[in-house]
Amino acid sequence: MKIETKETNIWKRKYLKIFTLASIIGTVIGAAGGYLYYVKIGCQSGSCPITSNPYISIIWGAVMGYLLGDMFNPKPKVEVKE
Repeated sequence: MKIETKETNIWKRKYLKIFTLASIIGTVIGAAGGYLYYVKIGCQSGSCPITSNPYISIIWGAVMGYLLGDMFNPKPKVEVKE
């Protein structure tokens, strides 16, 4: 039986704020897009720093997908007190 403490509950909430469903889906789609870009377009000569290596292409696509997916996450409104 697992006991939830206040510390683990806070950690879960903080972790779930960073990685929401939209950002996870964006990361997966971006990684797939990065790999497809490497396979279909790529760099034949090997002089392109991003597209000449499939791992770098996948990471680059995943980061761009995360950023794009994170744009659609609702942000909490902060009230300014004067």
